[in-house]
Amino acid sequence: MSAVVGLLAGMGLFLIWNACWSEPARQPQPGRRSRLEQLLQQAGVPQVTPTSLVVSAAGLATVMALLVFVLSGVPAIALCFGLFSGYVPFALLNMRARRRAAVMRELWPDVVDHLRSAIRAGLSLPEALVQLGSKGPVQLRAEFKTFGADYRAGGHFEGALQRLKSTLADPVSDRIIEALRLTRDVGGSDLGKLLGTLSEFLRDHARTRSELEARQSWTVNAARLAVAAPWIVLMLMATRPEAVGAYNSPAGWAVLGGGLLVSVICYRLMLRIGALPEEQRVLQ
Repeated sequence: MSAVVGLLAGMGLFLIWNACWSEPARQPQPGRRSRLEQLLQQAGVPQVTPTSLVVSAAGLATVMALLVFVLSGVPAIALCFGLFSGYVPFALLNMRARRRAAVMRELWPDVVDHLRSAIRAGLSLPEALVQLGSKGPVQLRAEFKTFGADYRAGGHFEGALQRLKSTLADPVSDRIIEALRLTRDVGGSDLGKLLGTLSEFLRDHARTRSELEARQSWTVNAARLAVAAPWIVLMLMATRPEAVGAYNSPAGWAVLGGGLLVSVICYRLMLRIGALPEEQRVLQ
């Protein structure tokens, strides 16, 4: 336990020291992000860097492996639970990204309705987008306030619109922003009709998607339960000396390695079978 306490104390001191230094905000670079950076953006935590996420996952895996090793005394069991713990931050990040995408799907029809009302009231397109920072959905006001400040500071609508699209990082927002950009470039008097049609389409799409997700949720929960149950039983068995002796041997290592491999493959396969097609950002 002294090694675990020392490691936790060292990590705490490092985090305190790291918090004393501020880094300049990084400007998003569309088209140059890695997959992990895109996931962080979609989860709504762009201030977290991929490096810090990987380091945090590695630290969590190390701490959990040491803790399980102290409790069980079996390196193979400690290694397995350390790997599971290292995947937890990425699983939480994916979950947060999916929840944010579901919330955004419900909000975009209201955003389009606000834009349609503002344009019918005589506001220009930039002014209609700016007023969403105070009258739009609460969850999206911060992004549109940032767009308004950016537009007023530079007066360049295209650049501010592109940065707004990068900040939102959502397939639906990409389509809306590109439709607004195209309408502004080519002109036309049918913007209100276009927004009305788009609002109806988004509401139908969100309703259908919600029904499908509710029906396939049992598959995902069954996959998680099927993977977690054997390892919970293993952790309980590790409290018995005879089980510890059995797994602390080459045969025990082989059994745990095979079980880990089968668990990962089956879990990914069940998720792939029960997954709904994800919308891709093709208009970044």
